[in-house]
Amino acid sequence: MPDPSALTCVRCSARYPVDRYADDCPACRTAGAPANLTVAYDQVPGADLGRDDQRQRPRSMWRWQAFLPASVEQSVSLGEGDTPLVPVPDLGLGDVWIKDESRNPTWSFKDRLASSALTMAKRFGAKVIASSSSGNAGAAAAAYAARAGLPCIVFTFVGSAGPLVLQMRAYGAMVVKVSDKADRWRLQSLGVREFGWYPTSPFFGPVVGSNPYGMEGYKTIAYEIAEAFDWSPPDWCVLPVCYGDALYGMWKGFEDLRAVGWIARTPRFVAAEVSGSLVAAMASGDAMPPDVPRNAPSIATSIGASQATVQGLDVLRRSRGTAVTVGDDEMRRWVVTLATRQGIWPEASSAAPFAAIERLRAQGVIAPQERCVALLTASGLKDPGPIEMALPEPPLVGGGLPELMAALENTYGFTHG
Repeated sequence: MPDPSALTCVRCSARYPVDRYADDCPACRTAGAPANLTVAYDQVPGADLGRDDQRQRPRSMWRWQAFLPASVEQSVSLGEGDTPLVPVPDLGLGDVWIKDESRNPTWSFKDRLASSALTMAKRFGAKVIASSSSGNAGAAAAAYAARAGLPCIVFTFVGSAGPLVLQMRAYGAMVVKVSDKADRWRLQSLGVREFGWYPTSPFFGPVVGSNPYGMEGYKTIAYEIAEAFDWSPPDWCVLPVCYGDALYGMWKGFEDLRAVGWIARTPRFVAAEVSGSLVAAMASGDAMPPDVPRNAPSIATSIGASQATVQGLDVLRRSRGTAVTVGDDEMRRWVVTLATRQGIWPEASSAAPFAAIERLRAQGVIAPQERCVALLTASGLKDPGPIEMALPEPPLVGGGLPELMAALENTYGFTHG
């Protein structure tokens, strides 16, 4: 296990002390391109480890401790990670695989961030965990804070999906709702600056991303994908993107593996977003993604931010990737398609990568023979609204077989044959 030696800016590589996890890079903020910090180590992560050594370790995210800021013995863990990679050849999208992060303990990829962030929170002696979240991040922070024995305050907003808020409360979080979304950051920032609360999520704007130690957990998604393909990475990784935490973490994970010679190349990345902020930045060449407000809220609340981050843009440019803006109708269609044809029910945002792949295949950006991995970030049970709107109401049937068959035909188009 390498020790963190500094936090460095993802944009300019300036170095800062390891306890600056609640800050961004002041130099880049002054330059008009606020940028997050990432963890640097005192030695190359994984340099003393062989690929085959990994197969002998317990199956969780922390078997990759040689690449992470803490050891498995120090970890705050609920058994996160080691999620399945599922082939879906029948979707008409070519060679596509789903990395199904809904199989994590709180049913989303945020468990990897929470496990790594809470592990380091204990090392830094944190007394209170704080998160601003529409759902998944808050639920994960609450669960792992409970595991760590620390109080957790989650700031959310009126209109957040009921099941997600209930999940936070179930894990013992002190949930606070606000009418204005911006008040989440204002209140959390006061707690962080005045009382030393430990933040796991963004809490100031323009947003630069989440806790840098938490984002190290996302590297393990890349390790698992590379291992599953016998160290020959896919051509493309396609993610639903809000602030780009997982995008940056996965890219950094593949770069770790390339640095130690376990893989020969890094995949290209696609950001499936709802605002168009990264699309605009890729087209303009600007250093900072612009704010692109929507006329109405997206059904994909977890990727609903109107402005992306420097870290997300950096990965797209470094990997020769691209960004795609996805609409609500496309996401509803793919939620239903994945659930009814593959038995996998995704949260609305998790359907965005499939819409992006469909479009990029049609445009020839993703070649017919190229392999794609789509990151399915969370379960549809987190926010059942899109599937409720898309599917017919179950019929109420009385009488006998004729009435039953009539109801099945009228509602579902099903005829006994």
